[in-house]
Amino acid sequence: MSPFQTLKLPNGQTLDNRIAKAAMDENLADTGQAPSTALLKLYQAWAEGETGLLLTGNVMIDRRAMTSPAGVVLEDERHLELFRQWATIGRSGGAHVWMQLNHPGRQIMANLGQQAWAPSAVALDLGSFSKMFAEPKPMSESDIAEVIQRFATSAALAEKAGFTGVQIHAAHGYLISQFLSPLTNRRTDQWGGSLENRARLLLAVVSAVRQAVSPQFCVSVKLNSADFQRGGFDADDARQVIQWLNDQPLDLLELSGGSYEAPAMQGDARDGRTLAREAYFLEMAGELASVASMPVMVTGGIRRLAIVEQVLDSGIAMAGIGTALAIEPQLVKRWREGQDSHPQLPPILWKRKPLAALANMAVVKFQLNRLSRGRKTRPQVSALWALIVDQLYLARRTRQYRQAMGK
Repeated sequence: MSPFQTLKLPNGQTLDNRIAKAAMDENLADTGQAPSTALLKLYQAWAEGETGLLLTGNVMIDRRAMTSPAGVVLEDERHLELFRQWATIGRSGGAHVWMQLNHPGRQIMANLGQQAWAPSAVALDLGSFSKMFAEPKPMSESDIAEVIQRFATSAALAEKAGFTGVQIHAAHGYLISQFLSPLTNRRTDQWGGSLENRARLLLAVVSAVRQAVSPQFCVSVKLNSADFQRGGFDADDARQVIQWLNDQPLDLLELSGGSYEAPAMQGDARDGRTLAREAYFLEMAGELASVASMPVMVTGGIRRLAIVEQVLDSGIAMAGIGTALAIEPQLVKRWREGQDSHPQLPPILWKRKPLAALANMAVVKFQLNRLSRGRKTRPQVSALWALIVDQLYLARRTRQYRQAMGK
């Protein structure tokens, strides 16, 4: 199938082609956690690149619960005009722009000074790096109800700002993913135990979001095909959750995998399996797509047009590209023009896997920062240098965040 065919979604909306810019952590909010001028400039570069869909990086539903001190928050109308500008720029090239909504749960850095929420008091296991994260507190019924409402409120605000859809992040070890996994969800009430109970939060959030927005507004979910941890959320669990999601009016399901503990989205697993260099989750996603009634998108390492075509030929409706578009924002446009471009970053082969994962993210953010200043990317940048620059930036933003939050 040609990647440049349109895709009609269940709610009647149409995407111009089958390639999406997948979500990446931009970490480019201003000090008020609103979209900054740099963030808008970055999306201008992507808007001109001719993808059918632009998925934003994490937009947090609660400023007390951040994946990064430089993250964007949408919990009320205080910065709605800046969000309108973001949506307008993103849509300027004809793409749909969907806001990814997220709550990190236990994946919160301890130095932000906030209480981490989680289904159960199970801390992150990252060896010597574990203490970098806050100790999680099990959520009460009222905490869970608040989170569900916050997802719905943020979705309604995204529609008001001019975004054409939202993606509910239920993957990569964040809060909803934590509820889904038996490793992190040890509850004995209606929110834990059986898979039906562990999936209850996801289904409640999807339902609340759908009720808060109009029928023509797109609602999607990002789900792990597996956690890639022994005893965790696996492909059989994902298959059952997809069947439950079939009963919800969803417009797209993105399949990914992994978490902070097992960053499979970067090609690393903890359960012994080896992931391919490109389209990490393709084989598993192809099997899962067969039970999905909504279009399915797969993301993870894709950087060549031939792989996009392979993804689409396998029965997947859409291919998501992240890192390659961080290096070359005009990639899809160049493919359409017949150029054989396949941007990639040098592999980071450090022995300490958590540090290598941090360095990998830092190298990607280095490219995004250059694009946000109107500069050319530098894929060959030293991973160590990028990590140092990123850590210094995060330290400064952490001080600013703590000051703003009165910590």
